[in-house]
Amino acid sequence: MAFESESHAKAYWKENLSLMLKLLIVWFVVSYGFGIILVDVLNEITFFGFKLGFWFAQQGSILTFIVLIFIYVRGMAALDNKYSVHED
Repeated sequence: MAFESESHAKAYWKENLSLMLKLLIVWFVVSYGFGIILVDVLNEITFFGFKLGFWFAQQGSILTFIVLIFIYVRGMAALDNKYSVHED
């Protein structure tokens, strides 16, 4: 990767880490928060015939992780374009 300047490189990595941190927080809340901590509260609600806490623990966290991967790919593509760091 070739950056235009040192300040561009620092800004790029700062935005990259910010994006990763936000996505990891969402993943943590969904997988640990909804699937473990709030499971009893969420089990009061049914979702497609399953208790919602059970659904988050079994499928919701996995599906959320897959969606977060696509969000990360799009975010990094936009970041690469913003700082003119393209893979050829």
